[in-house]
Amino acid sequence: MHILAEHMKDCGRSLRGLRVVLQGFGNVGSNVAYLLAEQGCEIFAVADIYGAIISKDGRALPIGDLVEHVKKSGSVVAFPATERINNHDLFLLDCEVLIPAAMECVLHEGNAAKVKAKVIAEAANLPTTPEADEIFRSRGITVLPDILTNAGGVVVSFFEWTQNLQQVYWDEEKVNTELYRYLRKAYRDVVDRAAREEVTLRQAAYEIAIERVARAEALRGV
Repeated sequence: MHILAEHMKDCGRSLRGLRVVLQGFGNVGSNVAYLLAEQGCEIFAVADIYGAIISKDGRALPIGDLVEHVKKSGSVVAFPATERINNHDLFLLDCEVLIPAAMECVLHEGNAAKVKAKVIAEAANLPTTPEADEIFRSRGITVLPDILTNAGGVVVSFFEWTQNLQQVYWDEEKVNTELYRYLRKAYRDVVDRAAREEVTLRQAAYEIAIERVARAEALRGV
């Protein structure tokens, strides 16, 4: 949510009214949906391992109700006022943001040329193949890479480790404030590197990550 929000700021708009398609409705996908819906995003199609659904009237799905439906039935399928579509067709829907939040390599050479989303925010690990990455780059589709968009969980794990070492306790507000600060800086570092070197956000993120690991190893005398 934070990384996507920062990107949309760079595009001159907020998350409100953003048309979103979400693949995956497990721990990651359902929480992404809930958080984005709170910010006013219009999530109109979702999928899980059992099938994909799209709102019949094209309006935003009521995510709170959908979460309750999944708790009772075990799947997003058969949610009221929706129709079932092919899981593969979900990736080709006309939307502003596509969020793959489940399986790896779901965006590949076979479907990348047909994707209509303007932004792909990777919530899964490795949902985009290198071949698809190149196609998206040539088509001007922005990919917010998993190494950046997935960083929040690792950052908060670092916060937990820090608290344990210091024998202190942070409340939820402090955790969220610090998380946003870290992610905002990470996003800006990656965007600035990508612009300076004229590379993709993924390549810029990898360069920064490798440099930091190499520097840490050198400082340790390895």
